[in-house]
Order: sequence, then C-alpha cells, then structure tokens
Amino acid sequence: MISPANFIDYLISRGIAAFFGVPDSLLAEFCKELDHHSCRHIITANEGNAVATAIGHHLGTGGYAAVYMQNSGLGNAINPLVSLAAPEIYGIGTLLIIGWRGEPGVKDEPQHLLQGQITIDLLETMRIPFVILTADSNLTETVSPILDQLKKGPAAIIVKKNCFAPASVLPEKDSEPDLPTRERTIELLLDHTQPTDLLVSTTGKASRELFELRVKRGESQRDFLTVGGMGHASSIALGLALSRPRNRVFCLDGDGAMLMHLGALATISCTARPENFVYIMLNNGVHESVGGQPTSAPRIDTRRLAESMNFKHYFKTDSETAMQQCFSSLNSLTGPVFIEAPIKPGSRKNLGRPTSTPAENKAELMRFIDEQTV
Repeated sequence: MISPANFIDYLISRGIAAFFGVPDSLLAEFCKELDHHSCRHIITANEGNAVATAIGHHLGTGGYAAVYMQNSGLGNAINPLVSLAAPEIYGIGTLLIIGWRGEPGVKDEPQHLLQGQITIDLLETMRIPFVILTADSNLTETVSPILDQLKKGPAAIIVKKNCFAPASVLPEKDSEPDLPTRERTIELLLDHTQPTDLLVSTTGKASRELFELRVKRGESQRDFLTVGGMGHASSIALGLALSRPRNRVFCLDGDGAMLMHLGALATISCTARPENFVYIMLNNGVHESVGGQPTSAPRIDTRRLAESMNFKHYFKTDSETAMQQCFSSLNSLTGPVFIEAPIKPGSRKNLGRPTSTPAENKAELMRFIDEQTV
C-alpha cells in the first residue's frame, strides 16, 4: 500500500503546491494526512469550487494544485473543467485525484455502480489524460508521466480501493459534545410526524438510520432515501412539496450536503416558499460518512443565514427537550421552516444499510402517496 505522506511529499516535490477538494472514503487516509501536513489545504463546498480555486491558484502563482474528489463529484466538476481549464479554453493544469467508487468487479453500494462504470469514459470524453493508482504502484513510474501533462491542461489520477496505507498521524481525541445523536434526533422527529407527512433524507448515514428506525418501529418504508446526489435532497424535497401541497414535507439534510449546493435554500425560501416545507439541518460539523473531515458549518451563523433567505421560522435545537418542543410546535406553523439540529458525530457500529433497492424505495414512496386520501 502507498503511504499517503509519501504520496503528498512526492506531489509537492513535483510542483503541486496546494490541495483543494471534497473528502471521499477511498481517499480518507490521504485526507487525514493532508489535514496535518504543512501544505496549503482547503476542503471546499463542492468539487466545482475546488477546480475553480485551483484555477485561481495557478493564475496567482503559475504553479499547479491538486483537486481531490470521489468519482461521483465529477458531475460537479465538469463545467469548470471543460469550459475553463481545458486546453481549448485557458489551458490550466489541474491534477485531479479521484476515488474510484463502484469500480467494475468491486462490490459497492448501488448509487456508485453506474458512476464507477462510466468514470473512465467521462475522462476520455472530456479528453483528460489519466493513470490508475493501485496499492502496488510505483509513484515515479505511474504518476510522473501524468504530471507532465499539466502543462497542457487537467490530468487525473484514478485511485483504486485500498490504495493508501493508514495515515501516519494519530486521530485527534476531542471531548465528546453533550449533544443528541443523529439517530436519536431522527427518532424524536418520527415521534412527532403525522401519518401523511413525507420525508426526504440526505445521502449517507441519515438515510441508513431512517431506514432502520422504520424497521424498528414496525412502520412502512415510505421515505425517499437520497442515497446519492449529495446536496440535492433539499431540491428533491422542494419538488415533492410543490407537487403535494396538502402533505407536509420534511427534508433531513447534513451540514456538508447543505453547503455543497447552498443556493438551493434560496430557491426554496425566496422563490418557491412552500408552506408545507420543513428543512432540518443535522449539524455535526464533519463529513462523517467519508472519514470525519471538518466542514465550515460550525463557523456559520445559521440563524442569520436562514433569516436572510426569508425562512418564515428558525429554530435551533441542542437538546432532546428543545427538539421535542420544536417538533411539537410545527403543527401550528406554516413554512418554509428552518431547523438547525446540532448533533454529536458518530453512529452505531452495527448500523446497516437499506435492504431494499433504490428502485424499490422509490416505488414504496409513490405507492404511499397514491394511497393518500388527503
């Protein structure tokens, strides 16, 4: 396996002076090492932001930056890559480091399978040269040729599963915040929802916990589990709320997902303004599902954000009592409502994954809606 420290040091020795990106589980050890390295490193809201920041770095220094991402993030990165950085436009070298989720022949979750199959095709279509990095790769032999391509424009390193060895840094032991868990927060919400309410949950552990809570409570699976498309759960919930005005719609989002496509909240609260919409931001301050790297959410004044976007009501719940009071009051309020729910990072070690397929999940939700008599 490749030492992430050696990998970073090698890139720096070859002129990569900065690192920008969105964390990925396949790149978790690489990201941990970056967090403690002396190089310039910024976690961005989405992958397109990272590419644009790398472009700015090149303009200011003449040097190159690396942009890391999960392959699902290529969708966010395509526009700045092909309309700005490409050789046919500005010709700005950007090194893409891409975690290969859903690699053909490697078992993975359903939301990654198609993306894994087309990752190489996407890079070839965008005319971005690439190499594939494995645990046995020789850095000089594998990576050096692709770095030479940066003089022309973007180039990529596709990273296979189990490529990196554990980071050389020890994990920080922060004091455990005295906050509810995400699972307990979702459970309390379910205690206060109505039979006709519709729930949309963001990608990651929130959807996994919601699924298992329905099983635990003996309730039908009638929620939309957004297993992919990070940052888009709020827009899915908006479309659902607009099409089902007599059903109350809850969006369970994460802080990292909210930041990824923050403009969606402005569409919800300033343009569409559905009265049946409740947005709940589960704020643990980290990208938990891919390694626990920090987000910028803890440094944002979320109340002012919600108020500036014209949400009708804002609540912050930092205890079970506050949550129960907040959820109980929703029946008498019209939306859009913004709820910030600070939670502690972490989840049950035995947390499973949905046992139904995404297609089955969609069918159950639509069947539930069809049966509504409201």
